This record gives sequence, C-alpha cells and structure tokens, in this order.
Amino acid sequence: MDEQKYPIATVGALVFNPEGKVILLKSDKWKGKYVVPGGHIELGETILDALRREIKEETNLDVRDIKFVCHQEFIYDEAFAKPRHYVFLDYACRTDSEDVRLNEEAQSYEWVTLEEALTLPIDPYTRKLIETYQHYRGTDSV
Repeated sequence: MDEQKYPIATVGALVFNPEGKVILLKSDKWKGKYVVPGGHIELGETILDALRREIKEETNLDVRDIKFVCHQEFIYDEAFAKPRHYVFLDYACRTDSEDVRLNEEAQSYEWVTLEEALTLPIDPYTRKLIETYQHYRGTDSV
C-alpha cells in the first residue's frame, strides 16, 4: 500500500426520493454493507460539484436542495476495504427521479425509510449520518 501523506476529502449524501425514502447502495468496498452514494473530491472541483458528480456516477440520479448535515473523520478504520485517513463531508438532498443505474462500485440498492435503514447492515459512518440527520432535522426528509 502506498504511503498516504494527507487525509482524503470525500462527500456523501442521504438522497431522498419524492416518497421520502433514501437510496442505500450495497458495496463490496464496505465489506458488503449498505452505504450512501459518494466519493472523492477531485482537484479543482467544488464540494457540491463533487457531490453531484459522485451521485450521478454511482446512481444516475440528479440531486437538488443540498444541505450540509455533518462531517466525520475516518482514520485507518478496518470498516473499509482500503483503510486510509478520510474526511467525510455528509449532506442530505432530494431527487425527482428513481431511474437508478448503478456503476461498478455498488452491487445493489434499496429505497428505504430512515428507520428501515437503521435495521439494515449499514456501515458505522452511514449510521452516524442518519442518526445525526434525524437528531437535527427531526424528520424523514430534507
């Protein structure tokens, strides 16, 4: 494994459909657990542009009404297939589409309520994002 010199900035989001359900992706990168769509911020790219791009690449969904929820630190955690030091910038947003087309990073997906999501095998960072969102928003949708 190459030696990492700096933390990697990433984005992810709870993406709500018109019914108020969120999409979760089952990912081998997260040892078969469900996660929110997201990924790395590219050099020269704004955070919100990165979020829109990553969600589009991973799910084919366009998003709107983006709101910041929390940040998380991921420091060499074995929950991920490639433990590194990441900084997660987590958001909530809406989509008007349910025309999901996954790329190679996810094996399947589910549209679920936040309560249903908490009963699934989700990674600890997705769990914290959902719980933080519920605490501060007190609702199932953006």
